Amino acid sequence: MIVSLAELKPAERQAYLQHAIAPRPVCFASTIDKAGNVNLSPFSFFNLFSSNPPVVIFSPSRRVRDNTTKHTLENVLEVPEVVINIVDYEMVQQTSLASCEYPKAINEFLKSGLTAEPATLVQPPMVKESKIKLECKVLEVKALGTEGGAGNLVIAEVLRMHIEDAILDEKGMIDHHKIQHIARLGGDWYSVVNASSLFSVAKPNVHLGIGFDALPESIRNSTVLTGNQLAQLANVHELPVADPTFMDDTVRNIVQYYSLNPDDMEKELHRHAASLLKEDKVAAAWQVLLVGE
Repeated sequence: MIVSLAELKPAERQAYLQHAIAPRPVCFASTIDKAGNVNLSPFSFFNLFSSNPPVVIFSPSRRVRDNTTKHTLENVLEVPEVVINIVDYEMVQQTSLASCEYPKAINEFLKSGLTAEPATLVQPPMVKESKIKLECKVLEVKALGTEGGAGNLVIAEVLRMHIEDAILDEKGMIDHHKIQHIARLGGDWYSVVNASSLFSVAKPNVHLGIGFDALPESIRNSTVLTGNQLAQLANVHELPVADPTFMDDTVRNIVQYYSLNPDDMEKELHRHAASLLKEDKVAAAWQVLLVGE
């Protein structure tokens, strides 16, 4: 299927993009106008774009159906300040409720049952229930168009963070296991980050991974190992050498049973290595694979 975006209606274009580019973190933005009216609204066109200076960007887009603008956009143009309240699973339903298009004079804090608390550097209030709050000054608002669905990039510098102690680890850093971040998908769908969905990926830093092209041909062309598993093997910074003392029970059984059939033995070794890679035991997986080399 090939989708030509120029041929789609704006609503169809938005649906395809929001379903495809996901999950997206949610900016729960509290703003204020010159008259002191507070607005609280979530936006999933949001992310971190710089750490020095610390800059985040979110986009209160023009409404697709009637090309009107949102109160958040109007507020930051009047008072260039915003608090971005990070949303977790415990408050996702209240966050969604705050997205209702209430009239400008209506306070979404009251409608959603969330608690407003004073910020320390900016005028808009913070959401007390949010475990992470970012006080920001708006540096620039950049319109991307004038038609319905056009974004308005609110470029904001983070001045101060408020982090609940309960979600910190022993080093004072945010522990992903202690806050269940939520993210927006397409339509009515969301996702949640919890113990069942968390996993780590070894990140090359000082040392470069050897890459796919440096893998032995029999491993690179494996019919068993997946692309992800090959990438785990290719992420080592030098090609491992066989350890003559390495031998686990599974390898011993494979070698004994398939010694007369090298092709089958190789497949079984690759299957064993794949099971080790699922447990992130890369060094052991390499040793298993090198038995067959």
